[in-house]
Parts: sequence; structure tokens; C-alpha cells
Amino acid sequence: MVYLQIKELMENARKQVSVKINNILVQTYWKIGKIIIEDEQKNNERAEYRKKLLKELSKKLTKEYGKGFSRSNLQNMRQFYLKYPICQTLSGKLSWSHYCEILSISDDKERAFYERDTH
Repeated sequence: MVYLQIKELMENARKQVSVKINNILVQTYWKIGKIIIEDEQKNNERAEYRKKLLKELSKKLTKEYGKGFSRSNLQNMRQFYLKYPICQTLSGKLSWSHYCEILSISDDKERAFYERDTH
């Protein structure tokens, strides 16, 4: 009986930690996207500039922090900010991989459907 109570307590704690970490990562990636967009706007958002910026950021961030900062993932962070310009509208229940999957959906209503359906 005691073992099962402790086991349940530990499993619940792990789930809560996992959800918290996911939320922090999603918010961090949103902020990275915001920084990239704001920098592009200062430099008139030329496609060539963006390509060079993402390549350089990918190289430096991967060296410093490891996997997760490929050019395509940085592009996803950029798109993430554009699709969700208000951070408070982010669902606390979706993981970064879920957001990456639905970023390609251009229709806002369809994307909202998949956001709800993923819960």
C-alpha cells in the first residue's frame, strides 16, 4: 500500500515536471522566433539575409547547445512566432513537435481544429 502511494506520487511528479519543461521549451522557441523576426525587420527582411542569419545561428547554437538548432528548426521557430504573435495564445498542452506538425497548415481555422484535437 505504501509503495503504491509513493509510486503514484512519483509518477505524478514526473508528469508535472515533463509538462513544465515542455511549456518552458515552447515559450523559449517562441521567443527565439520573435528575436529572429525582429532582427529581420531591422534589416528589411531580405531572403538572402535570412538564409545567412539562420545558417550562422544554427552553426553557433548547435556548437554551444547541441542538437535542436538546425536551420529548419530555427525556421520553424521563426514561423511559430509569425503564426502565434501573442505568446498567451499558446496551448500549454502541445509539445514543440506538435506545433512543428501544424505550422505547415496555412488556414487558421484548420490549424485551430488540430490544436484542439491534439489535446
